[in-house]
Amino acid sequence: MGPCLKSLAFPHFPAVSVTFFLYLTTLFPFSATSQPSIYDHLRQNGLPIGLLPKGITEFSIDPTTGHFQINLTQPCNAKFENQLHYDFNISGLLSFGKIGELSGVSQQELFLWFQVKGIRVDVPSSGLIYFDVGVVDKQFSLSLFENPLECTASDPSDGPVDSRGSDDSKIQPGKLEFETGEGDLRAAS
Repeated sequence: MGPCLKSLAFPHFPAVSVTFFLYLTTLFPFSATSQPSIYDHLRQNGLPIGLLPKGITEFSIDPTTGHFQINLTQPCNAKFENQLHYDFNISGLLSFGKIGELSGVSQQELFLWFQVKGIRVDVPSSGLIYFDVGVVDKQFSLSLFENPLECTASDPSDGPVDSRGSDDSKIQPGKLEFETGEGDLRAAS
């Protein structure tokens, strides 16, 4: 019996096909390039990735305007030097060194909650980051935000309930009356 015709016709076929396949993979990578995470976007804009809580996977960002929207599974609180509260939805305008028009993030100072309206890093080498909470800018060390913080589910009594910073659930039922004759306010139930 003679040699097998198949082995004579293509003796180096496996070696050639593997080499050709490797060559093609260098030209056209088959691995799907993953989309940048929200943390990658922060880093690309000169901001620390720890500004947002750990584990964010659902977000959108418009690369032309920098407008972003983050959807959390539940509101949560993260502790660093102070406490931060993250709502279900967080949005803002991301640009180099700052986040403007921020909504969905509050910061606790003593017993009060302040809506964080913006975050900025003026000079990265200074090691400082500023939170705009309305009337003042609160200054923190950049090192506090090097890594995303663990975020625990928030109890409504632990954080702000609405975007105005007030907790309407703590207001006792009643009505407010104004007496024009005496010019004073009094609460009545």
